[in-house]
Amino acid sequence: MTIQLNSALLLIIELLYLLTVVSIVVVVISENRNPIKTVAWMLAVVFLPFVGIIWYAFFGQDATKKQVISRRMYSKLKKRPLDRVETSEEHSFPEGYDNLINLMRKMDYTPLLGGNDVKLFTSGEEKFKHLFADIEKAEKHIHIEYYVLLDDELGLKLQQALVRKAKEGLEIRIIYDSFGSRKAKKKFFEDFRKAGIETEPFLKLTLSALTSRLNYRTHRKIVIIDGRIGYVGGMNVADRYLKGLGWGCWRDTHARIEGKGVQGLQSVFLIDWYFVSQTLITSRNYFPVLENYGECPMQIVNGGPLSEANEISYGIIQAIYDARKSIFIQTPYFLPPDAMIDALQAAAIKGVDVRVMISERSDVALAQKASNSYIRDMLRAGVKVYLYQKGFLHSKMMVLDGSLTLVGSANFDSRSFEQNFEVEAFIYDKKLGAQADDIFMEDQRFSTPVSMREWSKRPVLERFAESFMRLFAPLL
Repeated sequence: MTIQLNSALLLIIELLYLLTVVSIVVVVISENRNPIKTVAWMLAVVFLPFVGIIWYAFFGQDATKKQVISRRMYSKLKKRPLDRVETSEEHSFPEGYDNLINLMRKMDYTPLLGGNDVKLFTSGEEKFKHLFADIEKAEKHIHIEYYVLLDDELGLKLQQALVRKAKEGLEIRIIYDSFGSRKAKKKFFEDFRKAGIETEPFLKLTLSALTSRLNYRTHRKIVIIDGRIGYVGGMNVADRYLKGLGWGCWRDTHARIEGKGVQGLQSVFLIDWYFVSQTLITSRNYFPVLENYGECPMQIVNGGPLSEANEISYGIIQAIYDARKSIFIQTPYFLPPDAMIDALQAAAIKGVDVRVMISERSDVALAQKASNSYIRDMLRAGVKVYLYQKGFLHSKMMVLDGSLTLVGSANFDSRSFEQNFEVEAFIYDKKLGAQADDIFMEDQRFSTPVSMREWSKRPVLERFAESFMRLFAPLL
């Protein structure tokens, strides 16, 4: 009798599991997603028993139809402050970027903002030294948004600096990602609030909202000071950005912008502030009239699931097709969508010097395996691939023809292009491009070039594991 009951219970469990799998597959198909992503989710649910269902529950549901902020409101917020900022003045920029600039303008109302001075930082020491100095000199307001904001030594130092400025009467607002900053204690953020600093989590994670919100995170790392100085790039607030990891340095890239480009960052922050607080801020006080601080025109591209198009992805693809001499890419995760693969391969085949640099060792093992599966295809098309060996390469930088530099928070993967809230600076300047080229070449000294012969000799099981993980690349 007991055996019969156990058999019946097991049959019920199996039927419920099968029904769950079929239901998820039907839902995924009916959502009309990208076919590649649809197939990836179906494979995950079918071939990864229980794990695939849990994965889908947390990361697979499309919450874009249940927006906290509508796309119509997003468009309105995007245009309102920049309507006041953009003027009819013409900015000089290197030849050949008219198509890209017009694409960004028409697709997401991203004006070309001139008069900027830009400094590139390749270490946390440089970035935070300048950031703390700028915070100390701030006079009116400070806006901060980070994916990772921890209560370690660096985070506490930042908190102390901001609390001092709050006591001086400055307006300070902070957005932190509740998933990326989950290791920080609640008291850390409460201490900001007690000091009069407005502090909000991005899509706060609660048990009831976990599955619909975990998949959409703010991955941005930006600071805006007095509407005049801005920071954007790949560095979060955590000790590892200064001290590195146990097995090597943490190599990253960040930019300090002084000038009108900062107003693009301000627009991004205030959209997110409305998103997290339902408070609309469009005062001219946050968009002051600025003089020219330098010769770098730029576009600040706001990427995320609220807009209809994948602005950052489209911009990168257009830039790749426009490139005539060189394309240098640094990224921690190389999981490009098919359109980007085609663009890179086409560029290499027509004679453009295409180089991709990733870490030999990553902080996410599964993503690294999937990244490795793309290397063979790149090599076949003539793309040069380098494995950085000095530590972990977290830099998200592109430089094309030594005259267009991209610095921001977006990784070279589908999650950054489609699901995360990202920001990218497209900077049109030959002097800065030359500096970015030099940075890439310096990192190349600490990298190993990958040869097709050696890459093909690796163990069969290793290559199969990489190919298997590639099936799930759109989901990583």
